[in-house]
Amino acid sequence: MSIMFSMKKQIVFLLLLGFVWSATVTYTIPASAPATATALDPAPLGISFEFFAFPSYFLNVTGTNQCLKNLKELTGTWPPIRIGGTTQDRATYDASSSAYVTYSVASPLDAPASLTFGPKFMELASTYPGTVVIGLNRGHDDIANTIAAAKVASAKMSNLLAIELGNEPEYYTSDKQPIALNAGTWTPATDAESQDDWDIRVGSALHQNFIIQAGNSNDSPPKWGAVELIATENSTAKSYVHNYAHHNYPGGTLTALMSHSNIVSNLAIFEPEVAAVSEEGKEYVLGETNSVSGGGAATVSPLFGAAVWTMDYMLRAAVLGIKRVYYHHGTVGKCFYCFWGRYSMGAPYFGAYAATAAMAGGSSIASLDEGSTNYGGYTVFGSDGTPMRVLLLNSDFYGGDGSRGSQTFVLSGLAGAKSRAKRLSAPSANSRVDQGGNPSFGGQMFANGTCEVRGEEVWEIVDVVDGNGTFVVGASEALLVYLK
Repeated sequence: MSIMFSMKKQIVFLLLLGFVWSATVTYTIPASAPATATALDPAPLGISFEFFAFPSYFLNVTGTNQCLKNLKELTGTWPPIRIGGTTQDRATYDASSSAYVTYSVASPLDAPASLTFGPKFMELASTYPGTVVIGLNRGHDDIANTIAAAKVASAKMSNLLAIELGNEPEYYTSDKQPIALNAGTWTPATDAESQDDWDIRVGSALHQNFIIQAGNSNDSPPKWGAVELIATENSTAKSYVHNYAHHNYPGGTLTALMSHSNIVSNLAIFEPEVAAVSEEGKEYVLGETNSVSGGGAATVSPLFGAAVWTMDYMLRAAVLGIKRVYYHHGTVGKCFYCFWGRYSMGAPYFGAYAATAAMAGGSSIASLDEGSTNYGGYTVFGSDGTPMRVLLLNSDFYGGDGSRGSQTFVLSGLAGAKSRAKRLSAPSANSRVDQGGNPSFGGQMFANGTCEVRGEEVWEIVDVVDGNGTFVVGASEALLVYLK
């Protein structure tokens, strides 16, 4: 075994000490993007903010703007945001209110059972430099109130991408929402009829086509999915739809969550949805997603293994043609899966940052593997069709005890004499920032509270011999290889 030489911003990488070796995986990097490569959005990774908590994230959480800016500095485009969630269907618009939001809770960690919001809510959203999807209330069955809010959003928000009409309608009956109770029976067909009607009425009130983000359910498709919804829409309803969205929370243990093969399997259910939406000439997004629903799980969501999941999940979604993925952020101070908070970073942010770095400036993406093992890879291609970057991942679980396993990858078809790479790593998959287990990407971290980049940038240099380069990725790690 060799040692690692460190010279300021650059290290020469041969082999890593302490790894337990396994059989080599070989990938051939094509000289140009294959016909099967999927086009990338300029900023595929987005953030979703729970409706009632949105003002607090931007007014009371110092790190929010910097965390978003960090991603923008990679891509040149501000990450898209979505404002919505359960509390959008508890919110009533009050044109006379001078507050962003008004509600009462027993504890600051509680989500309100009801709330009002005023014009300042939309004014705040209008200040964000990137695109915004805003979710409004359909559950209360008060379309006049929703149209009043939509008109203010349309008038004040030059960055408005789309409006959601309701959040996860499959739960309207159990939530005792008036629209479901008034209907008598609430099924996917009933909901689709309601959505179509509201899309037309809100869109026509705004005199604006392509303004609705339709769908927004959480049940596993095809039930409550885009295929079912599209089948009920006439041409008028379709004319108001900007894109279709679904929600997804895989859940499970940390080991299961971060497994590459499980990620591929979990996202495969969306392939027919993406295909159906594509036939309509529309985009498909995951409008709200994260590791475990309900703010996350303490034993899963804030751990570094969830960062590996965040990264792999984003790239796999992009391969499938899911245009944007909005990772949800819930109640401030009660959010295990959040990328950042008032006082500390969340480990998943490192995975989000690595995924964004992998796709930044890319024109298309393709998978290098079939998704049947814990090892995988993705190639991102530039506008000229040539490969820009390769991301290699090892989703074997390493909990911190004993020797850390590793996977050797050989990339063939490489140009030049050397390749350089940045490593996404942490002491273990169980590492948690607020407990001292800091991850790093390319040797750098993000400051707690401010989200500013800290540390010296570290590049790993690998010799390329006869077009072949050998890369070692530890268990619960990833390596981003730069080809240009």
